[in-house]
Amino acid sequence: MSVQLNHTIVHSRDKRESAEFFTRVMGVEIAAEWGPFIAVELSNGVTLDFATVPAESITPQHYAFLVTEEEFDGIFQRVQGAGLTYYADPHGKQPGEINRNDGGRGVYFMDPSGHALEAITRPYGGGA
Repeated sequence: MSVQLNHTIVHSRDKRESAEFFTRVMGVEIAAEWGPFIAVELSNGVTLDFATVPAESITPQHYAFLVTEEEFDGIFQRVQGAGLTYYADPHGKQPGEINRNDGGRGVYFMDPSGHALEAITRPYGGGA
């Protein structure tokens, strides 16, 4: 069986603001705009389809992205350069720090709609 995630819809207060924030911080580009969506394609072919919805209907989600060490450096520099608050942990108890779980590096930060974004260089349980 071959099951792959193809796309997911990311509820946003403003789809353009959220898509542009994501592309700026993560160093990727908008792939397409169609209907109510702005799509951002990731390197594995999955798209995040940003859609504007009423703010009160947004349930904050967590989106984690596996990146290379070099990509992490760029993402982390852009997070810091934008003055974003970042954390080493998902509960926000270690502000201004990154983690070094499983011999890699990880950081958490929030997008404009309240979703938690995470960049990691090693999958959890991947070991050193």
